[in-house]
Amino acid sequence: MTEQEFKKRYCKARREAIELEHMKLNPEQRRAVLATEGPLLLLAGAGSGKTTVLIHRIANLLRYGRGSDSEEVPPRATEADLKYLEDYVRKGKGEPDERILRLCAVESAPPWSIIAITFTNKAAGELKERLSRMLGASALDVWAFTFHAACARILRREIDRLGYSRDFTIYDTDDGERVMKAVVRDLNLDEKTFPPKQILAHVSRAKDRRLSPEEYREECEKSGDWRLIRFARAYGEYQKRLREANALDFDDIILHTVTLLSRFEEVRSYYQNKFRYVLIDEYQDTNHLQYLLASLLTGSRGNICVVGDDDQSIYRFRGATIENILSFEDQYPGARVIRLEQNYRSTGRILEAANAVIGHNLGRKGKKLWCDQGPGREVTVYTAASEHDEARYVAKQIIDGVARGENWRDHAILYRMNAQSRPMEYALKQNGIPYRIIGGTRFFDRAEIKDMLSYLCVINNPTDTLRLKRIINSPPRGIGARTLETAEAIALTLDIPLFQAAAQAGSYPELGKASARLEAFARTISELRELSETLPLPEFYDAVLERSGYLAALETKGDVESQGRAENVRELRSSIVNYLENDPEPSLGGFLNEIALYTDLDEMTDENSVLLMTMHSAKGLEFPNVYLVGAEEGVFPGMRSIGEPEEMEEERRLCYVAITRARERLFITCAVQRTLFGFTASNRRSRFVDEIPEALVLEEGYFPPKSDNPPPAAHTPGTPSAFSGTPRPVHSSAPTGRPKEKAAFRQAGAPASGLPDFRKGDMVRHKVFGQGMILTVQPMGGDALLEIAFDEKGTKRLMAKTAAPYLTKL
Repeated sequence: MTEQEFKKRYCKARREAIELEHMKLNPEQRRAVLATEGPLLLLAGAGSGKTTVLIHRIANLLRYGRGSDSEEVPPRATEADLKYLEDYVRKGKGEPDERILRLCAVESAPPWSIIAITFTNKAAGELKERLSRMLGASALDVWAFTFHAACARILRREIDRLGYSRDFTIYDTDDGERVMKAVVRDLNLDEKTFPPKQILAHVSRAKDRRLSPEEYREECEKSGDWRLIRFARAYGEYQKRLREANALDFDDIILHTVTLLSRFEEVRSYYQNKFRYVLIDEYQDTNHLQYLLASLLTGSRGNICVVGDDDQSIYRFRGATIENILSFEDQYPGARVIRLEQNYRSTGRILEAANAVIGHNLGRKGKKLWCDQGPGREVTVYTAASEHDEARYVAKQIIDGVARGENWRDHAILYRMNAQSRPMEYALKQNGIPYRIIGGTRFFDRAEIKDMLSYLCVINNPTDTLRLKRIINSPPRGIGARTLETAEAIALTLDIPLFQAAAQAGSYPELGKASARLEAFARTISELRELSETLPLPEFYDAVLERSGYLAALETKGDVESQGRAENVRELRSSIVNYLENDPEPSLGGFLNEIALYTDLDEMTDENSVLLMTMHSAKGLEFPNVYLVGAEEGVFPGMRSIGEPEEMEEERRLCYVAITRARERLFITCAVQRTLFGFTASNRRSRFVDEIPEALVLEEGYFPPKSDNPPPAAHTPGTPSAFSGTPRPVHSSAPTGRPKEKAAFRQAGAPASGLPDFRKGDMVRHKVFGQGMILTVQPMGGDALLEIAFDEKGTKRLMAKTAAPYLTKL
């Protein structure tokens, strides 16, 4: 056997041996797993198993390195080794033994040499968990983090090069707004003319472009725009205050990391040598800074794998640029491109609908989702009389589904804007349907949790003036606003942190009697700071609760609200315990980093309730039944996108995302007439609905004439509507009709306008909740509130008219 023939056969057998471990994957997924070297673009369609591919790809790198993608033969390989490999491949099954592992591995990658960047803590956690199940505890050393978490880790080691202390604080969005509000006030700007949120949006865009406050000011002055010039002044003052507090906002975390890697060759070389393989998930959602970060970490090796779907790029408003994924092959010549198009989530008709809608976009690489699980049910399009009729229809479909044995959590209602949730919540409450809104007040956004986290932040970083001002008189310590202003003025004059001024308050006569209280507070913080270095984090948190007096103050009040707040404060300890279980190098700063980087989706649980959320919040999730509501021109797509090609393409991508959240049933609803923000209008049905082939659709409710493509802008009240003509009811739908609606729009099966005859003590059976007894009947206008004790589901409160179609007297 010639050397060339031996090499060819050995490399082929090695690749096939490695491939045997991934035979459960489809061919394209296996190609992605085995392509280890050089730049790789994975165009992963919705539901195509990209997380599974990432897991297998990392596992392959850890076990075999570049073995599946190498044309090299080990220098001591023999013909006996080749025969052993080929025999193993010929058998086609079995676990690889030590010899197979040795013969197939080429520079196996240590776990810490792989960085996998995701967009949510939940995704990073899932990655680590599945890797550890597959490969054991060593897989936990893989750098699987969000962009911000990975950068924060780098900054804790390197940020002193930029003049910051390593115990820096991370300011979340709310903190940043508070700082900017103070800046606007101190610069004597009108908050209505210069909204802090708007200024922060401009600051964020400037940071994404790596513009310093000075560079941004020069640019704004050249423009001559007086508002932008003041934005630039606010940017400079905002950044000055963050630096004084040794604090970073979310944009700074990535900006400073990019600055470190760009400016300091030894830092760049260290991390480029450390990370042999760079993987970036959701690459279509990256902004310019994240693009630069990925490039800087990759270095000359070029071993970067980006996973994304240009058809799911929906965060342009946050600064994400689809151009990053569209131009990947230009940045990395010779990059391999693999399309993952087989969908494991949705039925055939749902995927055909998604393909049809997204096919109208021009700015895309192109792919077509398919599945092998059958066509499934048609896409149901329901045309409602109003937003209330729409909500009742959705409520009825959910009740019918649960009556068939589904869970409440199997249903998700998606809308374009949060304001659309109001009628949906109303209908769900009337029907006793449990629901949860994703994007509402989060646990970590509650005032009492913010207070306790502020204590921990100040203990970790006493120069954090923003958090210090939040807690210095919470609970009340007799340190009023005037005392605090005086202390701040002293600190500003002496150019020292506010905490230092408080600790030395007795030295400043102008603080008077309040100096003792300020010094006592500073002493408490200093003592707790010492305890943080010796006590385990949970016990340390107990000490903070006790010595701060915060918990005792809540418990002393004794009212229900304070009791609930006290329970929340105690519950924060659970987060600390959970953090300890998942971080191999726990610290107070690490815990605060993790909390600062939480998102709404990280807080999702398996609670059995219907979920309501915006389409943006639904990204990455899936549900058996999805209700896409408000499909009208001017609502979805939104008014601002009409006439703007780039904006319209983003709206269409958002529709594609919403459609592909559905596994089994997809309902799309629109209304003849809708009231939003206090104004009632009649809008044409969304063009996205009309882009779905008629053969895939089951029309319900009222058949409107098809709109032109593209349809005109949102309809103005008082002019003929796209729904003009006599509406024709088709199917039974909603539980009740509103008295103010025209009779033509009353749903079949709805109760008459008279109040149903329910009395206290009546035994009833509900379609979903089962048998129960009516405890009270409380008249409310033309309706009545029923309190019913169900045998299995507990006590429910239902509106009589709404519940009537589902209640039977026994």
